[in-house]
Amino acid sequence: MDSQAETSEQQPDEALTASTTAVTLGATAKVIVVMPARNAAKTLEQTVSGIPTDTVDEIILVDDKSTDSTVDVARRLPLHVIWHPHNVGYGGNQKTCYLEALQRGADAVVMLHPDGQYEPSLIPRMVEPILRGAADMVLGSRLAEPGAWRQGGMPLYKYIANRGLTEVENRVLHTHFTELHTGYRAFSRELLLTVPFLRNSIDFVFDSEMVMQAVHFGFRIVEVPARTRYFPEASSASFSQSTVYGLKTLAAAARYMLHTSGIVRSRKFMP
Repeated sequence: MDSQAETSEQQPDEALTASTTAVTLGATAKVIVVMPARNAAKTLEQTVSGIPTDTVDEIILVDDKSTDSTVDVARRLPLHVIWHPHNVGYGGNQKTCYLEALQRGADAVVMLHPDGQYEPSLIPRMVEPILRGAADMVLGSRLAEPGAWRQGGMPLYKYIANRGLTEVENRVLHTHFTELHTGYRAFSRELLLTVPFLRNSIDFVFDSEMVMQAVHFGFRIVEVPARTRYFPEASSASFSQSTVYGLKTLAAAARYMLHTSGIVRSRKFMP
C-alpha cells in the first residue's frame, strides 16, 4: 500500500535509470539492522538468533543506559555495540542508531526491537521494496491482516488507540495506511540523509515525526503485514504512557498542519 506522497509517474528515461540503479543496489547493497535497546538482556540473544544472516550484513545495538546486563549479553553476540552513559529516551536512541548505520555505509536500515515483539524473519520482506527501488520507507503493519493484532496479544485499548490515531494522521497526511504506530520499520539511505530526524523528539513520538517528515519530503512509503507478540518480557508502554504518547502524536500532527499551511513554520519539516 503506497503513500499518496509518492512522486508523479516517471518518464521512460527516468524509469530506466531507476531500474538500473535498483538492480545495482540490490546486488551490492549493505543492509544493517539497528536495535535500540534498554533492559533487553532476557530477550536479546533469542531475537538476534532469528535475524537472517543471508540478508543482513551487520547488526548495531545501541544501549540506552540499561540497568540490567544488556550490554554484557550484547558483547557476547556478533553485534556492533554502542552504549549511552546517560539515558536519552527511545527517540534519542534511534538518532544514534541511524547516525551509526549511515557512518558504516548502510544502503537500507531496519529497526528491530530487541525485546522479541517483532519477527526477525520478516527482515527480507522489509528491505525488498527498498533494494529494488520501489520504496524509501517500509512499515511492518500489525493491522494489515484482520485479527492479527488479537492473535499477537495486543491489548484492546492499544488497538483502539492505534486505529484512532492512525485515522487522524491519515486525514492530516492524505494517506491510507493501516497502521502508523508500528515499531518495525525500514529506511533507505537517501531518506535518512534527507529528513532532519536529528531535530525530532527524544521520546516515542519520534516515530510519528519520522512518518510525517517522510510524507512531507515526498518519499515513497509502503506497508507489509507484520505480526507481533505481547509477553511479560517484552517492553510495553503503560496506559498512562500511551495516553501521553497519543496527545504528543496529535500535537505533532497539528504542528505539521501549521507548517504546511504556512501559519507556523517548523524546522522539523525544513531541509
